[in-house]
Amino acid sequence: MSTTEVTPIASHEGEGPRRIINDFSIQVATVNGSGSQTSNTVLMRSIFQMGIPVSGKNLFPSNIQGLPTWFTIRASKHGWIGRKKEIDFMVAMNPETAKEDCLSLEPGAALVYDEPLKLNELRSDLQMYPVPFDKLVVPVCPEARLRKLVRNMIYDGVLAFLLNIDMEEIRKALVKQFGPKKAKAADLNWGAVKAGYEFAEKNLTKTDPCYLERMNKTAGKIIIDGNAACALGCVYAGCTVVTWYPITPSSSLVETMIGYLKRLRIDKDGNATYAVVQAEDELAAIGMVIGAAWAGARSMTSTSGPGVSLMSEFIGLGYYAEVPAVIVDVQRVGPSTGLPTRTMQGDTFVNAFVSHGDTKHPVLFPASPEECFSMSIEAFDLAEFYQTPVFVNTDLDLGMNNWMSEPFEYPTEPISRGKVLTAEDLNRLGGFARYKDVDGDGVGYRTLPGTNHPAAAYFTRGSGHNEEAKYSERPDDYVNNVDRLARKFEHMRTRVPKPAVEVNEKAAVGILCCGTSDYAAQESRDQLLREYGLETSYYRVRAYPFTSELAEFLDRHDRIYVIDQNRDAQLYSLIKLESPPNRIAKLRSVRYYGGLPLDARTVTDEIVMQEGL
Repeated sequence: MSTTEVTPIASHEGEGPRRIINDFSIQVATVNGSGSQTSNTVLMRSIFQMGIPVSGKNLFPSNIQGLPTWFTIRASKHGWIGRKKEIDFMVAMNPETAKEDCLSLEPGAALVYDEPLKLNELRSDLQMYPVPFDKLVVPVCPEARLRKLVRNMIYDGVLAFLLNIDMEEIRKALVKQFGPKKAKAADLNWGAVKAGYEFAEKNLTKTDPCYLERMNKTAGKIIIDGNAACALGCVYAGCTVVTWYPITPSSSLVETMIGYLKRLRIDKDGNATYAVVQAEDELAAIGMVIGAAWAGARSMTSTSGPGVSLMSEFIGLGYYAEVPAVIVDVQRVGPSTGLPTRTMQGDTFVNAFVSHGDTKHPVLFPASPEECFSMSIEAFDLAEFYQTPVFVNTDLDLGMNNWMSEPFEYPTEPISRGKVLTAEDLNRLGGFARYKDVDGDGVGYRTLPGTNHPAAAYFTRGSGHNEEAKYSERPDDYVNNVDRLARKFEHMRTRVPKPAVEVNEKAAVGILCCGTSDYAAQESRDQLLREYGLETSYYRVRAYPFTSELAEFLDRHDRIYVIDQNRDAQLYSLIKLESPPNRIAKLRSVRYYGGLPLDARTVTDEIVMQEGL
């Protein structure tokens, strides 16, 4: 890898007295399929390598190539990694959206733009930096067919000068991005970075206040997306059967998991000890999961809202026949096809009750890559203990975007298969009734196919049955069975993940949310206190069914703002279903459903309005 003599940290002339250091957002507007993902990832990782907390969010179209895409990087010395509503620094590379991008900025924001776009003619209240990208890329990349992919790296170099990004960190990020087998490609892109830096150094005078300076707040941390974290968690949970049908935004979960399985699920002779099946549709996929789980394998599928709709009949079978299954739902905007590349928490309600009839399913709500990893493991233990389908509800923001994360903790607890009887158990007991509640928790004992004992066999059916798994249409048998399933669901409250709770003894107001709403909610609490003097407590739901801590939190506060990333306030409604009138009266709804990751300012403004501040 070649190096450069360019000064790593730029010196600037004409700087004003005001500086915004390590606390601003950058948005890059490009075209899907133009190679911008590489330049954006390198830019974000370079900032991360400087020790500055950072996050990256990709807003991409649902077609393959050619439509507008935006990538937002947030640097925050305070550690806020949720989306920031305001854009402080824009890079406008897409002619189709350049005018709109320019006009959307607040006065005083900075704008790097492709010089032929002449955006300086639109506004005089922005800090403008025109760059002739096409002229700069020609000497760097002699092959015309590659220039479209290389020219975006030029803005990495421009931003390195303007924002004070260490060029050596960009070089290291490039090497990591391309890997040792693509050194020539890395060199070519490094040349584009240098060209951008040298142009900016000679031709641009910095007039905006945004700067990056080294910190030490990312040491030991990693950057990973939630889908990869879930995939790794499923592998460490002992999952050996994966069935799926590709759907945005969950496809990369199984694609990543396949890579992990090839490395980690191989026996001493080099043979695979796992099975991955791409089914013909989502209904087939969940059917295979249930079949494999009935046979004794830990099995799972990943999907999104439309996939859950197709799976509903088999999910009901898993609930009623009591077969474990894990379903990771990476939620997107609906209904129907909706906005397949935008984020939402729109499956909260349906996953709690999916299928026809009286069904209730446990749902886990991870808020970070660490929880994607740990809750994927917990989901398998819950599914097998309670012999039921378990949902892990992430969303596109968590699943597909880049998150700064602590390294994952290696699981130390042994895998728990739940109430599985062996031949030795049956010799001791003499037999068993498959659907009988022996322990008072609603969970019957089961055997696995192949258990060598005459009393091990039983019928698994989705139609009416009694405690002994025999066919029955007697009303009392049916009522006894579904009442036991309800007791089982109630018992889950003692085993699902506990909520994250921060009680402020001074606060009359509580803020409640789940999943990725955590980032906006926590930052909003800071804004409410600093700007309005409003003290708040905090409650993050980590699982449904809700635990006893929820009632305690509601009783402690006068008003509780429930944050939902959906139109119909689904988390709010789910809480209302389980609350008496005196607690319902305390609930207030805060909703956002525009498809972008939720930002703190939106939450703050809504609470301020409802509080009358």
